[in-house]
Amino acid sequence: MTSNESEKIFTKSFFLIFGALLFTALVMYALMSTVTEYATSMGSTATIAGLVSGIYVFGGLCSRVYSGDALERVGWKRIALIFMSIHFLVCLLYFLVNDVTTLIIIRFIHGIGFGASANAIVTIASAILPQKRFGEAFGYFMLGTTLAVGLGPYIGGFAYDAAGSAGCFLLASIFSAIALICMYFIDVSHHDPVNDSSDTKRITYSGIERVLEFKAIPVSLFTALTSLGYVSILSFYRLYAVEVNLTGIFSWFFIIYSVILVLSRPVAGKIQDRGGDLIVCVVGIVAQSIGLLLIALIPSTVTVVLCALGTALGFGTLNSACTTIITRNSTQERRSYALSTFFIFCDATMGFGPALLGCFVSASTGYAPLYFISSIITILALPICLYALKIRK
Repeated sequence: MTSNESEKIFTKSFFLIFGALLFTALVMYALMSTVTEYATSMGSTATIAGLVSGIYVFGGLCSRVYSGDALERVGWKRIALIFMSIHFLVCLLYFLVNDVTTLIIIRFIHGIGFGASANAIVTIASAILPQKRFGEAFGYFMLGTTLAVGLGPYIGGFAYDAAGSAGCFLLASIFSAIALICMYFIDVSHHDPVNDSSDTKRITYSGIERVLEFKAIPVSLFTALTSLGYVSILSFYRLYAVEVNLTGIFSWFFIIYSVILVLSRPVAGKIQDRGGDLIVCVVGIVAQSIGLLLIALIPSTVTVVLCALGTALGFGTLNSACTTIITRNSTQERRSYALSTFFIFCDATMGFGPALLGCFVSASTGYAPLYFISSIITILALPICLYALKIRK
């Protein structure tokens, strides 16, 4: 293979790993945006509906704790195929749901399939993408998540309105099957640690090092706080839209979000490549906090659009930017652990967040306090961000 060929971004492997990421993420976002509505239709409270939404991510958190070490011991592709198969099979179980308790159990198991799958997909991508153009290539790769964030809630909402919960479950099953097929055809034989036949002795980690990479914790923590602000939109926006009579513009929220993110990401990526981690992260945190505050205090068409803009510059940009920071600052041997740490923190807030935020909803106040609290939590990420990126020196 020539040098030019090895540095090409848009290869067969790229499109396969991109497809695995895109369709796995589509399952998450298509269901997460409608499952709260499905739960409330069965008579659950906002807090329980939030638990139904977030328990999926909590299941993912549990499997991410396991997967960081398992990826190195069992193998990247083997872990990916095992957990993506679980992710697909559990999609079929949704059709058997007839009460909220069963739904919570299935959501938790589904999340277990998702967490390790997502870890494996990103770990594989970090190895097969061209290293000399890694920042650029990883930015294109993460557009899979961007598209899923925009299209998932929109497609999920459309399917729910047109065909009810069964339509959403059918779409999730199809998306999950496509992701599994993409992963099956990816060749990682030259990168997978279980295929390493060299005499190099593999380092064995023990205790907390088998779960977390300590150097990744500060960046993971402030990203996690912004993810809590983001999940407040993802989990409750349809219910809030009905309350404030803005269902029309809110139905376009994630499309606006994705368009802004696609347009801004190349610019943010170039700024970051030139050493601009700090400005990208600070602008994102402040923008998201302002956007959430606006829809809490002055819900209108204009503020919904501004909130979509702020959230795109916030968690949307930070998710990719901080994954790049984590990957760049970790050694090859600890990369899967660093990525696992990052996603564990984000999953924890996204998993517990909906149930926690649901506690701020009441018949007298509605959903507005939820977004006010989310705005405050987002801005709390700012001092941690400044510490993590060493502005304190």
